[in-house]
Amino acid sequence: MSQKKCLECGTPLLGRADKKFCSDYCRNAYNNRKNRAANNLIRNINNRLKKNWRILDELNPDKTAKVSKSKLLEKGFDFNYFTGIYTTKKEEIYYFVYNQGYKSIGNNYYLLVKKDE
Repeated sequence: MSQKKCLECGTPLLGRADKKFCSDYCRNAYNNRKNRAANNLIRNINNRLKKNWRILDELNPDKTAKVSKSKLLEKGFDFNYFTGIYTTKKEEIYYFVYNQGYKSIGNNYYLLVKKDE
């Protein structure tokens, strides 16, 4: 019977039969390396969402506001990143970044709305 080895550093393992790592350091290093690509993708998407939210919050200090598309783009807003879509009974489509929403009202203008928290 061959002795089990740490999945990270290869050190022979002593103790429990189901043990996979020799230390917390090796367990953390293994999992961080394994999840690095997924974590970077998620981190980058979350950063874009947070930036979009901050822009909407800054431009809409009250419950509603009207703003030009150029103003949103100037601040760095990315229309590809949002957390949800809401369609009204009148078939109007609002895109939401958490509790901050927006919809096109034509002529390159957007109506900004804020959901009650």
